[in-house]
Amino acid sequence: MKPALLEVMRMNRICRMVLATCLGSFILVIFYFQSMLHPVMRRNPFGVDICCRKGSRSPLQELYNPTQLELSNTNILHQMRRDQVTDTCRANSALSRKRRVLTPNDLKHLVVDEDHELIYCYVPKVACTNWKRLMMVLTGRGKYSDPMEIPANEAHVSANLKTLNQYSIPEINHRLKSYMKFLFVREPFERLVSAYRNKFTQKYNTSFHKRYGTKIIRRQRKNATQEALRRGDDVRFEEFVAYLIDPHTQREEPFNEHWQTVHSLCHPCHIHYDLVGKYETLEEDSNYVLRLAGVGSYLKFPTYAKSTRTTDEMTTEFFQNISSEHQTQLYEVYKLDFLMFNYSVPSYLKLE
Repeated sequence: MKPALLEVMRMNRICRMVLATCLGSFILVIFYFQSMLHPVMRRNPFGVDICCRKGSRSPLQELYNPTQLELSNTNILHQMRRDQVTDTCRANSALSRKRRVLTPNDLKHLVVDEDHELIYCYVPKVACTNWKRLMMVLTGRGKYSDPMEIPANEAHVSANLKTLNQYSIPEINHRLKSYMKFLFVREPFERLVSAYRNKFTQKYNTSFHKRYGTKIIRRQRKNATQEALRRGDDVRFEEFVAYLIDPHTQREEPFNEHWQTVHSLCHPCHIHYDLVGKYETLEEDSNYVLRLAGVGSYLKFPTYAKSTRTTDEMTTEFFQNISSEHQTQLYEVYKLDFLMFNYSVPSYLKLE
């Protein structure tokens, strides 16, 4: 019997045993398709005889066996990105794969589109609002047509999109194997500064000020005023960085999703992503996904100039007042994201 099949059977037995003994605490074993199946079937992992949705080619078939020349050329780039993730996971296996068992809570960022056989892992501060809008259009069965007519707050209502943790274990594993899985990433420190600016410098984000701002000021600011401790609305970036690298913070609770690492949100060393889009080529990569899904002729990624967008130059300025010691510690927190998604160490860093 093939080793991969034996491993699947073994993990199935483990899964049944865990479910039987945990009395309702639903533990999910995610098969690691990247290590078991993907290298063997890299160029055509699902074959031409797979049952296609509604008589057409699935996004996976079009991705790995493109019928259009321009899609074929683009696929080379995305193969390189997949290889980068695979190589990083293998080289850093002790850090990237501390466990093979994922809980349903680990899958709450994976949005499922049944009609087009897509799974999208959303990462806050990487155009996730617009991608959630697109997913609402794709899954809305005609309820929505223009993504930009969907209010931003409505796009973030959990009931408007179905996530992978809402399925049974067999349904989850079927979709992980059969659907095209994709995510979008961004230069880690640019994303971090974007999160800081949005959550701590905007007066309307009072919930973040109360939950995180007051805590950060209490821990990191000497002689803080009672007003600052009460309001938590004037957190400095240096204080935010000190909070992130503080071991007590990481022991206390997981990072908020807006500054959590991508590899912790989407688990790319456990779940094989077929396509890694980048914020730096957002429109091009997004429309490539839509073309693979067969909707590119009538649905495009929303584009508009956002004057307040966090840039590399802006990120450089924010890091000027961060000590080299704290820069080094912060880089270690986000190091896997830098390596996994092929972002070089920023030139402005003074690493020890």
